[in-house]
Amino acid sequence: MKKQSILIIGAVWVEPNSSAAGSRMLQLIALFLKHNFTITFAATAQKSKNAFDLESLGITTVAIELNSSSFDDFIQKLNPNIVVFDRFMIEEQFGWRVAENCPNALRILDTEDLHFLRKVRHQQLKKGEEFTNEALLKADETKREIASILRCDLSLIISIYEMDLLKSVFKIDENILYYLPFLLDKVDEHQTKKWKSFEERKHFVFIGNFFHKPNVDAVLTLKNEVWGEIREYLPKAELHVYGAYVNQQIEQLHNKKDGFLIKGFAENSREVVENARLVLAPLRFGAGIKGKLTEAMLCGTPSVTTTIGAEGMCGNFPWPGFIEDDFSDFALIATQLYKSKSLWENAQLTGVEIINHIYDKEKLEDPFINKIKEIQNNLEQHRSQNFLGSMLQHQTLQATKFMSKWIEAKNK
Repeated sequence: MKKQSILIIGAVWVEPNSSAAGSRMLQLIALFLKHNFTITFAATAQKSKNAFDLESLGITTVAIELNSSSFDDFIQKLNPNIVVFDRFMIEEQFGWRVAENCPNALRILDTEDLHFLRKVRHQQLKKGEEFTNEALLKADETKREIASILRCDLSLIISIYEMDLLKSVFKIDENILYYLPFLLDKVDEHQTKKWKSFEERKHFVFIGNFFHKPNVDAVLTLKNEVWGEIREYLPKAELHVYGAYVNQQIEQLHNKKDGFLIKGFAENSREVVENARLVLAPLRFGAGIKGKLTEAMLCGTPSVTTTIGAEGMCGNFPWPGFIEDDFSDFALIATQLYKSKSLWENAQLTGVEIINHIYDKEKLEDPFINKIKEIQNNLEQHRSQNFLGSMLQHQTLQATKFMSKWIEAKNK
């Protein structure tokens, strides 16, 4: 049987060491390679020094242009069986071109997280308002992203919370949604035996990409609301802040005397987290599932986070550490966990259970590949049942298409 080919159109080049989104994309790529797909990865962005070498995995990489019919020629020649859009903005730009030039290609949207959920939460936080679903329903960003989900044959949803939100609040048919969290290796006894003990670990850590606004806000929250109290309880403790793309606002928080240390990009984030005693993540807004918190579980490092931080991540299991939204209590509880070996070891074991039950890639991969095959075998019927999606593909509603053609003509 001929190998199936996949075109992945990325918002950016894959940077697994910089962001959870980068890790997620590499997990999807590994899954497709394992199931013998031929992969082409295309992006409009510039490659940074942190970009992963996809060619080393046998993947063809292509630089593409926005608002250019050169993409039409490219995709007609490639003629992929499946096209994956990395985030809804990419589907807006290229979805109509894929539909026109490769109508039989299965169109998959990898949402990464629901951008509208993160943005609306941020806006409400800035206004000092309580988060509501009504605010989501009113936001333009929501309408754009939901339209993108409807236009695709399948959208990958990373968190159970977001899956429920799309079905209950937005009434989206679950036939076009697929819950696919991070795809991680199980944690076995061989690994846990290699972990450093409670006594061998010290200090607190925060890790995150600073292009991502929730991370900037979380570090400012640590500095302004949490760290002072932790230092009163633990005068010798240090907080090590790691992450790609540290900006000046974060850099100037560095204070050796207070033990608040901005460390910058971590070449090996796993090593950093494995040496820490606790991960702190006081996230006040955001969406999706948090790579820093699954990484903590994979490293046997308990964490203290907020309701938003833990959202959709642990199913019916208790959190491997604590969830606390009041920052004075957050500092107190983090201190208790830092000092109590029994609490800490219990939290560590819970993290292992969560990884092995919710994120085990061995359990998640085959059902997903089967779902793809099932839709491909009945693509016409699948699309006819998604009436809203076919309506949004209709030319009278394709504002992005005509805007793109206008920009291209103008550029000539």
